[in-house]
Amino acid sequence: MADPERRWCFADQLGPHFLDGKDQPVLLIESRAVLRRRRFHRQKAHLVLSALRHRAAELGEQALFVRADTYRDALARVRGPLTVCGPTSRAAADFVRSLDGVRVLPSRGFATGRDHFEEWAARRGDSQLRMEDFYRGARRATGLLMDGDEPAGGQWNLDKENREPPPEAGRLSLPPPYVPKEDDIDAEVRADLDEAERRGEVAFVGRDGPRQFPATRAEARRALRSFVEKRLPTFGPYEDAMLAGDPDMSHSRLSAALNLGLLDPMECVRAAEKAWREGRVPLRSAEGYIRQVIGWRDYMWHTYWHFGRGYAKRNALRARRRLPDWFAGLDAEDVRARCLSTVLRDVRDRGWTHHIPRLMILGNYGLQRGWNPAELCDWFHRCFVDGYEWVMAANVIGMSQYADGGRITTKPYAAGGAYINRMSDFCHDCVYRPTARTGDEACPYTAGYWWFLSRNEARLAGNWRIAPQLRNLHRIADLDEVVAQERARRRP
Repeated sequence: MADPERRWCFADQLGPHFLDGKDQPVLLIESRAVLRRRRFHRQKAHLVLSALRHRAAELGEQALFVRADTYRDALARVRGPLTVCGPTSRAAADFVRSLDGVRVLPSRGFATGRDHFEEWAARRGDSQLRMEDFYRGARRATGLLMDGDEPAGGQWNLDKENREPPPEAGRLSLPPPYVPKEDDIDAEVRADLDEAERRGEVAFVGRDGPRQFPATRAEARRALRSFVEKRLPTFGPYEDAMLAGDPDMSHSRLSAALNLGLLDPMECVRAAEKAWREGRVPLRSAEGYIRQVIGWRDYMWHTYWHFGRGYAKRNALRARRRLPDWFAGLDAEDVRARCLSTVLRDVRDRGWTHHIPRLMILGNYGLQRGWNPAELCDWFHRCFVDGYEWVMAANVIGMSQYADGGRITTKPYAAGGAYINRMSDFCHDCVYRPTARTGDEACPYTAGYWWFLSRNEARLAGNWRIAPQLRNLHRIADLDEVVAQERARRRP
């Protein structure tokens, strides 16, 4: 009798939806070489290994768990045919397709399929692939927040209602987010990473610390329930707000669990929709969260494959500066700008911060200074617990750094200190003033904004959304001083 096909699950394919039955034989591989390829955040390495080993322990004899230097070394020990759901990176996809005896299935873990996106893209044309249009199609395809053929509440997108500044109290009055408890597997992972680091086999950025995010399906489901019950109701209004003393605010913190495959995105958005239909959360909160998951997350996944290998090398603004050591090394203590210091500290200590600090503090600063977008993309991939190649490609290259010249956004996400002051409390007690362009109190974001426009005036001349700012550029009497000051600034 022929051996049954065994399902090979990568470390980001750990949920039951990657299997075709509860008794299906499974292959799990822990490759030491993966951690040598990049200098990952210590807590990211811990989370991935913990999740993989927890899954092996849960499956018991159902799983063949192989620890080896490389995937190829591990596969040499495996007998019988294998199937694998499409991996999440091009390198892994190329590798599994090159193997004999491995049948590659369509990818899982997303709300919409690749065919759905490609059919939509063919109708739209590459110059019209806007997330908002894709999101509306995904709503129709899934039936989420739909009343017949019309969007619930009469509007597709309630984003304009979800831009409230943070409360003056300095934090939201919410219970703390769900945090799992570590166990013996976590202790084993920590000891193994300590030993590998001591022997010089691996090197990390960031600090170790108690595991903050789910490593099992049960933990992920508890985190989802906690979010829907306690945090989703206020998610919408403060979705874009930032607070120095409340880095989590109303955000779900489920991205790491989703990207490990511990949660199916459809169960997350169905839970949010159910809470709205039962009157437990406002529509703008449910819609805002659902848009992030089946709109933005799926859109990032599909554009990663659709735009091809060359997309990650796009550099429309000719940004070539290397990341400074203080940023690459998460050196938060020597940064004087309160916003950037606070967010870098969050990344250093937890490997996570929500999407607005990523875009408007970290990404905005790199965009203003002309940092190499591919290098910044790699930094985000390595330093965030939810960072993967497919996640960061369009998020950083396209949205954050405008390096694709506007294929997915209509303007660069550059903003000065006024935006940060309006949407956060970071500017309170900061050594810089958000209104100052020059001098010792010059805000590096305010001055950096005008330096960015000055440096890229010709490249952005045809962009109608930024045309008013470009017209104002030459009305600034001290522009040369601003540019010289920011060009010489070594750290903010």
